[in-house]
Amino acid sequence: MNPFEMVVLIVGIVMVSSVLKARYGVTKDRNGNEVIYRPDPEAGRMKQEITQLKERIAVLERLATDDNGARLLDREIEKLR
Repeated sequence: MNPFEMVVLIVGIVMVSSVLKARYGVTKDRNGNEVIYRPDPEAGRMKQEITQLKERIAVLERLATDDNGARLLDREIEKLR
């Protein structure tokens, strides 16, 4: 085996290994240690919940800043007292 073939073989092995690492989610942390990344199944549920909470906050902000809504909200609060 001549040196050119050896270099091509080494480059090929490195490329295949990097593709496999990317495929299986192997990354490096800040210290250079290899870490396998597995997505958390609960993360999707939490993202949906955050989206719903943001929508609720937007509705509450609209009620609080709307002039008519603010008056109605004040009336409702006074009725509850």
